[in-house]
Amino acid sequence: MELGAAIASFLAHAKVEKGLSSNTVSAYKRDLEKFEAFTRKRKLSLEAVSRDDLVDFLAGLYRQKLESRTVARQLVTLRNFFRFAQMQELISADPSINLESPKIRRTLPGYLRLEEVERLLEQPNEKTALGLRDRAILEVLYSTGLRVSELISLRVSDLDAKVGCVRCIGKGDKERIVPTGRKALAMVEKYLREARGQLSSRGKPSSPALFVNRRGGTLSRVGIWKILSAYGRRAGLRMAIKPHMLRHSFATHLLERGADLRSVQLMLGHADISTTQIYTHVVEERLKQIYKAHHPRA
Repeated sequence: MELGAAIASFLAHAKVEKGLSSNTVSAYKRDLEKFEAFTRKRKLSLEAVSRDDLVDFLAGLYRQKLESRTVARQLVTLRNFFRFAQMQELISADPSINLESPKIRRTLPGYLRLEEVERLLEQPNEKTALGLRDRAILEVLYSTGLRVSELISLRVSDLDAKVGCVRCIGKGDKERIVPTGRKALAMVEKYLREARGQLSSRGKPSSPALFVNRRGGTLSRVGIWKILSAYGRRAGLRMAIKPHMLRHSFATHLLERGADLRSVQLMLGHADISTTQIYTHVVEERLKQIYKAHHPRA
């Protein structure tokens, strides 16, 4: 089987049989397209790919100044692909078995200070349907720490104003319930009363999504990114707003005020607490402040 056909078979397996999310399958596809282009240049067949070829491919990614995290993800994709190819007897040996993962330098996520979040939330014009929608989006992102992909998949029925929570489907199609603040709930209810109907009426048929675009359709990840970026510039923030930044701010501000790491892990939907531990810089800083404030010999 040709490499391209093997990749197509692997992606179908990942989507249908393993039930991976569309975002994960898309990431696999992008990674494997890069690898396929590399093999074409070397005129390599699937069976001919060796460990040395994989090392050269990954080294080329480093030469492109890609981060170690990106290279590590690419290696995970290759391992999954070659494991599948061997199970399907497309290759006799897996060339990725003994490859070492690059050491990932854990960087602190960018987040906004509380006053910067407040300034960002004040930017939408609530006198317009789009402004009211945007204010509700910002409030929900900061109040719940949802991923953008989770936000755009929300339906009206996923919000429970009486209980004060939102139901979302995260990575791996795992469902979780996240507490939602009173201000965010109030803003969403106002948006539902005064704005969503106006926007939904422009779509035929209208989208079942909680947050819709100006034509009544489902918002995209790019659409959310543009909304955040525009309001970030308008607020004059010190850094460019990225989609995950309100999620990082949500986690950081919770920990600064005494939330425990396990609770934050559950709210963020991290499968492993090691992912959440990138925020421990916040806990460490808070402990230093407590020590300095209360220890007699600090």
